[in-house]
Amino acid sequence: MIDEITDFLFGLKMTILSGIFLLIAVIFMIFGINTPVYLNPAWGTVIISGIPMLLLAMTRLIREKWISSALLIAIAMVASLFIGEIFAAGEVAWIMALGALLEDWTVERAKKGLRNLINLTPQTGRKIVDGVEKIVPVDEIEIDDTLRILPGESVPVDGEIIKGTTSLDQSIMTGESLPIDKEIGDEVFCGTMNMYGAIDIKATSLGENSSLQKLIDLVKAADEKQAPTQRIADKWATWLVPVALIIAIAAWLATGNIERGVTVLVVFCPCALILATPTAIMAAIGQATKYGVLIKSGEALEILGGLNTLVFDKTGTLTYGNLEVSDVISLKDDLTEIDLLKITASCEKLSEHPLAKAVVNNAKEAEIDIEEPKDFKMYPGKGVTCMNSYGSVYAGNSKFLNENDIDVDVDGHLDQLKNEGKASIIVALNGEVIGLIGLSDVIREDSKSMIENLHELGTETILLTGDNTETANYFASQVGISKVHGNLLPQEKLDWIEKLKKEDKKVCMIGDGVNDAPALKTADVSVAMGSVGSDVAIEAADIALLGDDIGKIPYLKKLSNSTLFTIKANIAISMTINAVAIICSVLGLLNPVTGAIVHNAGSCLVVLNAALLYDRRFDDSIKKIDSENVEHNHYHYHNDGEHTHSHENVEILDEIQTDNGIKHMHIHKHALNRESCEAYHN
Repeated sequence: MIDEITDFLFGLKMTILSGIFLLIAVIFMIFGINTPVYLNPAWGTVIISGIPMLLLAMTRLIREKWISSALLIAIAMVASLFIGEIFAAGEVAWIMALGALLEDWTVERAKKGLRNLINLTPQTGRKIVDGVEKIVPVDEIEIDDTLRILPGESVPVDGEIIKGTTSLDQSIMTGESLPIDKEIGDEVFCGTMNMYGAIDIKATSLGENSSLQKLIDLVKAADEKQAPTQRIADKWATWLVPVALIIAIAAWLATGNIERGVTVLVVFCPCALILATPTAIMAAIGQATKYGVLIKSGEALEILGGLNTLVFDKTGTLTYGNLEVSDVISLKDDLTEIDLLKITASCEKLSEHPLAKAVVNNAKEAEIDIEEPKDFKMYPGKGVTCMNSYGSVYAGNSKFLNENDIDVDVDGHLDQLKNEGKASIIVALNGEVIGLIGLSDVIREDSKSMIENLHELGTETILLTGDNTETANYFASQVGISKVHGNLLPQEKLDWIEKLKKEDKKVCMIGDGVNDAPALKTADVSVAMGSVGSDVAIEAADIALLGDDIGKIPYLKKLSNSTLFTIKANIAISMTINAVAIICSVLGLLNPVTGAIVHNAGSCLVVLNAALLYDRRFDDSIKKIDSENVEHNHYHYHNDGEHTHSHENVEILDEIQTDNGIKHMHIHKHALNRESCEAYHN
């Protein structure tokens, strides 16, 4: 009940109302409007902001055995009321309430991500009883029950395939960018998606023992390990309270004037100290938002400045997470790469497999005329066949071709593609292998330069991924990361984060998938890719890059350093003002009312200094335009047609200007492994 009252009175609406009462009291003082003590408008502030502050101080002292800054402010408020200084009592109470409100805004953590993760758990399953399918709630599924999963359905429980073959999207659990082919005897995880091909499974784990539920539990446990950050003033309150009381009592006894003792308590209140951290953090958060960076935790800013280890997920973080054709390898001298791509795209045209879609999309981008396949057949987890103008086509894995009596002698090419972290499709025409199609995730253009910048800052980089080790090593070598750990499940990623922290390393984790959520929660500070990342990862992280621009990590570190400097400067300002005010109070130069005004002026100065952080320029820490090796195009639109010119190098939105009635707008955008710019002239 006490907590509910405190939360309500410390809320935004009541704090605003409390401030209005205090403002009215100031107006009365300025215009010399005298009212009886019991009608002083500042009583409204004392009741609204003072009562919850008094309850908070007593709760912390009695229930939690915690001497907090609220106790010192409560003592000052009660002492002011005792001698009839209602305004002074209301002023210190309101500043305390404002500080608490600002800090709550900076440390609030959303729980929506965990609810989204829980919602991923399938609620029903297709149970096979005496050969008949029956939709049942997941709770009614038992160990060893036979379940059927159709294409497009989620796996309801962990199990083992007993019939059929398919490909499963396991990115929710492992972060793997490619669907995984599954056959009889293979394990399947709860919550993963069946891409195509109906399969029957035998249930092996249920409910709380399922892999998805364990992932949910990991996120919950990691969230509970995050201790709330105490205010600096609260950390110092253990000695601030007795020192303030000693000085106040000494001033009273030495001068015989109780007002001097009360004034000491008023000016000693650490309200400016309370505002020092949250105001600077709010300004920094606003600054970051202008650059498309969402910072949800003030603590994250502090840690970023001192981190020495940065851990990356691969798919969707260092890469785009989208499959694209990377290699078209013809094994026949008289067969061009375009012909091979055309033959393969024709055969894959009706397939729903992600590899097939990538091949077809690539052919369309190359403006290749794709034939309609005849006698198309799909074999889940293996490949496809068809007839076209070239003849009988088989496209799939080596096992599929061997099963159809086609000699596959391309191990060298397959090994090379595998070592480069690429998937492969073997293509056969009229019973003979004619080529291979390699497919790969695409590395972000700024991944390598970003890693280089981090290394220059003395930061260690590590790659943790659910992809196989060969894929992980290849991509790590492309961007310059030397420490790599592959084939990791969510628990294993979390274990690595905890291991690094035990080595006294400050760890930042960057990821984008559901499988990254436990590790993101456990890291000292975490960054999620906001545009492509899952809701769960974004909610689990302290920072979200709304434009997925990981090149802004150095910017974040510089912003963090500046924020820390501002906080320390604010602390120095507040302590200096308090020290001078205490001396003036002891000497009788200040009374409770003028002391409250000086005290409030110090708080305002701290807020203004923090506000300067919002407009500070950090552009030099964001990746600049390289002057070489980047392609862009200028499209000039005129009434008489379109003219195209090709130039070198460009990046972000750079200017909008008008010359002689012609509007120039330069838009710079990223494409695969290059940067392009389009300038439209209207």
